[in-house]
Amino acid sequence: MKPNATMDRREFLGATGLLTGVLAAGSPLALFVPSRAWALDLKTLTSGEGATLLAVARTIAPHDKLDDAPYALVVQALDSSASTDAAALALLRNGVSALKSVETTPFFKSVRATTLMTLYASPLVYAYFGYEGEAFSKGGYLLRGFNDLRWLPEVPLVDSGPVFGAGSG
Repeated sequence: MKPNATMDRREFLGATGLLTGVLAAGSPLALFVPSRAWALDLKTLTSGEGATLLAVARTIAPHDKLDDAPYALVVQALDSSASTDAAALALLRNGVSALKSVETTPFFKSVRATTLMTLYASPLVYAYFGYEGEAFSKGGYLLRGFNDLRWLPEVPLVDSGPVFGAGSG
């Protein structure tokens, strides 16, 4: 690094070798971890490499409701191995570098664009997220979900002011 050179936040975090995260409050893992925040002090890998490996581990074994902390333990094991084995370190660094370089290729850009456009335009995915689709062709939202708040608790009805009946007003 040059003297008096500036470093942005991403570069700083990438160079520190610290991988951090927060556990969800309702997570079963929160019962075993003293605080909701966690951090791994990586011995050999940078935090950028650690974050990439965490994403790889999550992609290999995807569990939507599982927090990042157990995946971070995978990264910690890889880092520990790489700290004592130069070949393991080279393997990890070359692999992470190859993964990052694929982002700029036409292949990756094409697959990413098609994935996003196709996946999020699918009625199957709509159902997964609870989205009922566009409303215009179905008569709008007024009679099909406008006031459908199943995710909120019931609110008791109280007198909140005058009620206007037919013919008043």
